Order: sequence, then C-alpha cells, then structure tokens
Amino acid sequence: MTYKTDIEIAESAELAPIKEIAEQAGFAAEDLELYGNYKAKVNFTAFEKMIDKPDGKLILVSAINPTAAGEGKTTTSVGLGDGLNRIGKKTMIALREPSLGPVFGMKGGAAGGGYAQVVPMQDINLHFTGDFHAISAANNLLAAMLDNHIHQGNTLNIDTRKITWKRVVDMNDRQLRHIVIGLNGEKNGTPREDGFDITVASEIMAILCLANNLEELKEKLKNIIVGYTYQDEPVTAGELNAHGAMAALLKDALKPNLVQTLEKTPALIHGGPFANIAHGCNSIMATKLALKYADYTVTEAGFGADLGAEKFIDIKSRMAGIAPDAAVIVATVRALKMHGGVAKTDLNNENVQAVELGLPNLLKHIENMQEVFGIPSVVAINKFPTDTEAEINVIKKKCEEIGVRVVLSNVWAEGGKGAEELAHEVVKLCETESTLHHPYDLEDSITAKIEKLVQKVYGGKGIELSKEAEREIARLENLGYGKLPVCMAKTQYSLSDDPSLLGAPENFDITIQKVKVSAGAGFLVALTGRVMTMPGLPKKPAAENIDVTPEGNIIGLF
Repeated sequence: MTYKTDIEIAESAELAPIKEIAEQAGFAAEDLELYGNYKAKVNFTAFEKMIDKPDGKLILVSAINPTAAGEGKTTTSVGLGDGLNRIGKKTMIALREPSLGPVFGMKGGAAGGGYAQVVPMQDINLHFTGDFHAISAANNLLAAMLDNHIHQGNTLNIDTRKITWKRVVDMNDRQLRHIVIGLNGEKNGTPREDGFDITVASEIMAILCLANNLEELKEKLKNIIVGYTYQDEPVTAGELNAHGAMAALLKDALKPNLVQTLEKTPALIHGGPFANIAHGCNSIMATKLALKYADYTVTEAGFGADLGAEKFIDIKSRMAGIAPDAAVIVATVRALKMHGGVAKTDLNNENVQAVELGLPNLLKHIENMQEVFGIPSVVAINKFPTDTEAEINVIKKKCEEIGVRVVLSNVWAEGGKGAEELAHEVVKLCETESTLHHPYDLEDSITAKIEKLVQKVYGGKGIELSKEAEREIARLENLGYGKLPVCMAKTQYSLSDDPSLLGAPENFDITIQKVKVSAGAGFLVALTGRVMTMPGLPKKPAAENIDVTPEGNIIGLF
C-alpha cells in the first residue's frame, strides 16, 4: 500500500482562515495580530480578559525513551486534541515550535504526522512567525554588547577567561562549537576563545518560555549572568544595560502563536527548548492561555518522562503554578523491541520476547508518572501496521498488572477518530484526585537534588562529580543560587547518561561534568556524559532531500 507523505497530506488539506479558528477558541478580533491567512499572534489583552476564569483540565503527553524506530509523541498529542474535540470537549493544544537544527538534520519536521498534524506545517517547521530569529538576535545582541564593553575599557573588570555567554544560531553546526574571536588586531576586539550553542539551548529561549508576562521577561533578562570578574563576582546583562533592548527584540516573540490542526482544533505553538539540553516545554504563556480558553488543554514535554516530564514538573509547574490532571505515556511496539535489543532492520518481524525485554523502560516511566510525580496515567500505543496482536497483548497484560490501562492510538492513519478511546480514558483520569509530587525539595543542596533525580527518576545508584563540577557547585551555593531547581542535560536515549544502555538499567552512576547557573531563567544546569549544546549534522542530513518547486511548493520536508 502507498501512503501519502506528511507534507503531501498537509498540502492537500483545506485550512480554515485563522480568524475562524480564533473565534472558535473564544478570541476576539482585537486579540489577534495576523501573520497571513493561517497564522496569528495572540495579544496580551486575551490574558487580561480571562484572568478570573478557572483553569480547564491539563493533560501532559510524555513517552518512553526515544529510539530510531520512533514513538510519535507530537502526533499523539495532536490526535488526542482532535479526539477530545470529537467527543464534545472544548480543547486546545499547546506545543513547542520546531528548531531548524533537527528539521535540516536527522529528525526532520516536528508538527505531528499523518492525519494528526498542525498546519501550515511548512511554515511551522521553517521561519514560522520569526520567534526563533528574535531569540537568536536578543542572545547575540547581549554577546556583542559584552565584547564591546571589554573592548571599550572593561569598567566592570570582566575576566575574559570566565565569560560564560555564547553566541547562538538555530542550526546544527559542529564547526562552531569551539572558535577563537577578535583576531587580526586591536581594532577587531579582544581575542578570546568562544563558541556557539544552538538557539534552542539559549537561556533566552528558556526565559521566553518561563516568563509569565513582559515585565517578568525583562526582569529575567536583567538577571542573566554573562561571566565573572577577576574577583570571581558574577556580571549580569543588567550591568551591561542590555536587558531593555533585548526585551524590545522579544516583545512580539513573547506572544503565543495560533494555528490549527488538520481537523481545525485550535493550537498554540510557542517556544521550543530541547529537553536533553534545556527544560523541553512550550511557553507558560501559551499553556496558561489555553487553560483559560479551553476545557481541556493537551501539552507535551520533550523526549521521555525522565527528561521532559520531570522538567515540566520540577521547573515549569513550579514557576507557572500549574499541575497536570492526567498524563499520557506514548510507546510503540517497534520502540519497545529496540529497547529489547532488536535491530531497526528487523522490527517488522513479530518478536514477543523482544517486547517483553523492552517493557521495563515503559514500566519505569509509568512508575515515574504515577508514583514519583503523582499524576494519573494511561499508556497510548501508537499503532503501526506491522504490530501483531500477540505483541500488543503482552504490553496490555503487564500494564494491567500494575493497574494502568493501555489504549491503542491510530491517529497517524485516522486523525482524531483514532484517538476517541484515548480521549474518553483521559477525561476519566482528569476526574480522579491527584497530588503533584516533586522528586526533590528546593531547599535541598544542589548535590542532593541531582542525587534524588538519579535515584528516583532514572533508577540509578548515585552520582560522580568531576572536580570542576564540585568547584562550580560550591561557588554557586556560595553565591546564593543553591535553592534553584535543576535542569539535567542528559542523553534522551537512555535513563542513564550512556545512550547505549537501553531498557531500564540499574546500579549505574551518572557523571556530572559541569554545573552552571541560568540565573535569568531561574534554574541550574547539570551537564552529564557527552551532551552537546551545539549538535552536528548526520552523514546524510535531511536537508539533502528538501527542495522547492518552480511554483514555490516545498518538497521533502518530512
């Protein structure tokens, strides 16, 4: 059987004018800033009107540790939103914006798939409304002002060996990880070592997603630490007088973007921090807006529940004052086979034993959601044509033994219709009582926070701190940053910091290479293993297959 590609499905869809989608969601004409016929920004006035309205129900979609076989978390999120609307629930979806790095790298687009997509997918996957460009510009303005201050006399006494602020570009480019700048004479600045991060790893991205309003955005920008003095005192963006201009660049980017699904469910796509090197959640602004205007909000957190969901609970929930009412854990038979040791080339063959061997990964994520975080959960099996009844039954049986329902999701092929059963289960879960738990207390020491995450969430034994990490922890606690939440930068492919350890490994230690503070965003970052804040392109990047026709149609995007 020949299937249409995602982009072919998206291009053949008949989109409603965004004004109609906005009216359906409850937004007034004055709440919108139109970006053509099918995209809009939602103004801050929309928040002010609904400030006293009780929030609707919040559904958090997470997944097992990702594999090369694919899990379909965004596809499931979109399909579930459509499914909830189909059963009569006023629903809105709140998701992240895709980064150009993965779009042109290995992953491809990130707007869902099949008949569960947000559209216009070409725009969403490329420049969209320019949010990421604004974030890059604000980040690099700060970098330019920092180096200019040093060149113009350095009255703040900044030690160029202790500069922590990097430039960014929204592209996978390993050549930029380590560079030397300011060469070729005094007029060209002060020579020093530097490097680039990808835009989605920028603290500006995290700040945009964690700010509740424009004033809070400006205050967070002001608190960014760019480096340290010769006396080891932190230097901030506020001391460089950069925060006002940065906020001016970000003023429009802070407004959530409104688009639609193929079934015309309103969708807010806003912000896009990676979950393996940042906190992996869409913006607080978009999530809170959806909660006010919809009875049910579907949102997702990046990668597996050990990364995105944990950071949603420990960082976003704390800062936004919100808590999920239910969780969906997405898995596929194919991915569980890979966790069970099957090669990608053999996934189409029935292998019940491999599914059983891979199940501990799913079971650990269920444990995290229900016991560690305290969120009622359902498992959604994203269905593939090659799945067999025996393979699915072994998953159902094991999950039923621990009191968790398994629901088949066929949203790729059927859209919202393929998520109706899942939607009914989610509604049921939202009516059960839950109390959100955090794996650690903010009053814990930095080391204790990291240890509790490793032991409770990852299932590991403990941590090993490098000498550099030990020094950084001592300095950060001395500077008063010890009570901030921790954002773990860790491989997404394993519960451990070793991407080759699939399933649910035990008795492992996590090595903490570095610890740094994102004082503006309001969290600490612990870097583990070989996590890169600037990815590289694969041997055959997705960009090689992307082109544009003479008529202006984009092909090969996904």
